[in-house]
Amino acid sequence: MSFRLRQTIATALAVALAVAAASAVVYVLVRSELRSQVDDALRERAALVTRGPLRVSTGPDGELGLEIRRPGPGPRLEPGDVFFQVVRRDGAVAKPDPDQAAFPVSEDTLRVARGDGEEFFSDATVAGTNVRMLTVPLSGGFALQLLRPLEEVDALLHHVGLVMIFVALAGIGVAAVLGALVARAALKPVRSLTREAEVVTETQDLAHRIDVHGNDELARLGTSFNTMLAALEESQRAQRQLVADASHELRTPLTSLRTNIEVLARRRDLPDEKREALLGDVVGQLEEMSLLVTNLVELASERPELEPTDVQLDVLTQEAVERARRLAPQLEFSTDLEESVVRAVPSRLERAIANLLDNAVKWSPPAGEIEVGVAAGEVTVRDHGPGIDDGDLPYVFDRFYRAPAARQLPGFGLGLALVRQVADEAGGTVTIERPAGGGTLARLRIPEPSEPDA
Repeated sequence: MSFRLRQTIATALAVALAVAAASAVVYVLVRSELRSQVDDALRERAALVTRGPLRVSTGPDGELGLEIRRPGPGPRLEPGDVFFQVVRRDGAVAKPDPDQAAFPVSEDTLRVARGDGEEFFSDATVAGTNVRMLTVPLSGGFALQLLRPLEEVDALLHHVGLVMIFVALAGIGVAAVLGALVARAALKPVRSLTREAEVVTETQDLAHRIDVHGNDELARLGTSFNTMLAALEESQRAQRQLVADASHELRTPLTSLRTNIEVLARRRDLPDEKREALLGDVVGQLEEMSLLVTNLVELASERPELEPTDVQLDVLTQEAVERARRLAPQLEFSTDLEESVVRAVPSRLERAIANLLDNAVKWSPPAGEIEVGVAAGEVTVRDHGPGIDDGDLPYVFDRFYRAPAARQLPGFGLGLALVRQVADEAGGTVTIERPAGGGTLARLRIPEPSEPDA
């Protein structure tokens, strides 16, 4: 069942319930009004009868007699007629006409005759006719029962009921038609969104956008869809750029590696020292390629299986500095490490700090100094090298970006990109500055457990 059909059915049902409820209310109000008119007529007749020349007599054998100056109505209960009878406290009944049908006498009627109850209305069936009956007290231990047939009222209520049923059915039909039209108009933007999504699916064109008008829920849905397409397009662009950059970076070491291997394979008469030099180049190039592949895997991996934990940032930084000292004994490392706890993936954060240190080692002059500090969730690494040009600062964290001065140095331009990725994963930030006095200052900030994410 389509959403449009469900919307039409829901609208028709809602209107049907409203029409049915309104019809029921109208029916009850009409019935109440008609019966109220009957009750008023019975009260008026009761007042006339009790004030008129009505005399009740008791015969020698205890039988009741009823005399009235004006002749009573005929024996038949005609529509609109009002009939009456008198009931004695012992249940004996006196009627103005012997052929008149007997009224039902209840215990409540006898209670009124005895003077223990007040007048009351009741419904009954007399001679197969629905009637409305009023019982009022009379002096001397009697009660007067007045009765009026409800045939006219029942007929009118039956007619009203049929009209209400017809109105309800017509209302449901109109509601179904209007519901279909409303659903068609309301779902027009949804159909437009569906067609646009199908176009993107068929063409794989992530640059496609939806025309959004207004600011309602459907307009916000269209805006969200455009935002999603933009994010997918950017992701696809970054993926293609990564593949292109990786291919470009691999081409040179692969070509050099192939050339060296071919020379080793063809020139078996090479002197030992040249052969050793070529083998050293091959091993070095393989190590560079292994490092490149490792960095690419690190950048491409989201590592959803690694959960962040509380990390002693000063301890982790101290360990990274010790490893850097062993790899670069010609440099001096000075540290100012305050105790600090952050929340991150330990192995990823360690790799990011190591990359900052590697970058500082690469740019430091011989016998230079590298200053490392930790305070309040922030790691700072400063070298005293030539620094980074202002034109290169906006791009130092891009994948495979290498400043012109760095192209003669080892590396592929992935180290700082990995640092930024780790910072983003932990909700932190990383920046590169040109401090006073020259060199480069890197700041890696990771939120502490009590801080909100950046």
